Amino acid sequence: MNRFWRYGHLKSGLHAIRGAKMRSFWTMSGVIIGVASVISIVSIGEGIKQQISGQIHHLGKDLITIRPGDLQPDSKGDSLSQLSGFSINSPLTQKDVAVVSTNKGVSASAPLAFIGGVATTSTSHHNSGFVVGTDPALASLINQSMAYGDFLENSDQGTNAAVLGSSISEQLFDEDVPLGRSFTFHGQKFIVHGIFNEFNFTPLSQQANFNNAIFIPYNVAESLSKTTAPTYEILARPKNPDETNKVAGELNKALVAAHGGSGGFSVLTGSQNVASTSAVLDLLTRLVAGVAGISLLVGGIGIMNVMMVSIGERTREIGIRKAVGATNRQILSQFMAESAILGLAGGAIGAVLAGLVVIGMRAATDLQPVISWKIVVLATGISLVEGILFGTVPALKAARKAPIEALRSE
Repeated sequence: MNRFWRYGHLKSGLHAIRGAKMRSFWTMSGVIIGVASVISIVSIGEGIKQQISGQIHHLGKDLITIRPGDLQPDSKGDSLSQLSGFSINSPLTQKDVAVVSTNKGVSASAPLAFIGGVATTSTSHHNSGFVVGTDPALASLINQSMAYGDFLENSDQGTNAAVLGSSISEQLFDEDVPLGRSFTFHGQKFIVHGIFNEFNFTPLSQQANFNNAIFIPYNVAESLSKTTAPTYEILARPKNPDETNKVAGELNKALVAAHGGSGGFSVLTGSQNVASTSAVLDLLTRLVAGVAGISLLVGGIGIMNVMMVSIGERTREIGIRKAVGATNRQILSQFMAESAILGLAGGAIGAVLAGLVVIGMRAATDLQPVISWKIVVLATGISLVEGILFGTVPALKAARKAPIEALRSE
């Protein structure tokens, strides 16, 4: 009998929802938006974390990164900030580069310095990417292969040699393989020695695009800028991968000594890079997901309000059901089932909408959001519980209606 009534309550709830489709949809809209927002935001955060973890795996966990210690979130959107993802008030110096490169435990290192200016040819100019000063070890440190020609070599130090990203070569020269071609930068002629294969990502940065970058020798960049080219990062690899943490500690001590006992930099191993980035992303994701979760609360209040209106409109129906023998508990169960269906249906539609948003973002942007089944189950489950909780008050009101008064209602 109980099983029959439970099935009857669900059937009655579905019938009521179908009978007022538009009202039911708008009732669920808050839940739909809330669930879709929460799932989408958490998926974006999880996708970025996985992208960065993939970068660390590609670069190697023994890669050590030295960055300025007072990195601040960028709001200007200039070229240097796009490279690092941060605004740098106090960049690393040539002295820092020398400290890293001369450390006994380091097998290879390369600075990354930004130099402003426009590269031009007789028919084109380059102002949408970056010119980066670096050392010959960079290509091996970031495990990036060449499509044509060679990367910078030790013999290129002090010369106007250049290596191009895969996209900028066509922009500047209108051809894919401009080896031996020249361009002008800061009034000097540079010769193209090589073209990188396409970068699938920019090392340790979500904003920059090395496919639009020009790479020149570090000492040439310093000379052209009169030693003012800001170094936003130094990459280093230890001789023994098992001693990565030890070498990182030694570099930190040496840099502290070079800075007169003060900081102004950070030395991070691959695992520390992942941990620090994940911690920040987790915090931001929780914050934004919490804000989005408020719409779930609003959606629950919407369910309660609409259910109250529905009960007012169906007073006579309630009276008839009670007149033919329905108990208060059965009336309560009927309306609880209806509100639960609204919550669950809203959660399911929100999850589907979030899936479409994620697919669209993966197709149209460089972001690769990842939907976790755990957050889908959690968000959908919360919407179901919300429907039940916020449907309790209207259901109790319906159950407590006196049958005679309900039958007298017009």
